[in-house]
Amino acid sequence: MSDHRLEVLGSLADVVASRKGASPDTSYTAKLLSQGVEKCAKKLGEEALETALASVKGNPQHLASESADLLYHLLVLLEAADVRLVDVMAELAKREGVSGIAEKASRPKD
Repeated sequence: MSDHRLEVLGSLADVVASRKGASPDTSYTAKLLSQGVEKCAKKLGEEALETALASVKGNPQHLASESADLLYHLLVLLEAADVRLVDVMAELAKREGVSGIAEKASRPKD
């Protein structure tokens, strides 16, 4: 199995959580969290678009950099929405070995 360094993601989630009560004047993460879920969601959307655009430019380092920003902002949004990374990972584990088509078909319709 490849070394994906997922422990870095877990450590970052812990740092993000620790910033929840910090001063928005001294922490960018605290500033985002203090602005609520809507602002965090908007920022995640911006980062997702930047990541998608970077993917078509053919520069792997730029894509990696934008992907790091995207993952960071996802963790901030999860924290703002009181969703734990461990719960996201558990959801992924439930889907392991299940066809993406079958998994999508099993979801409740909106």
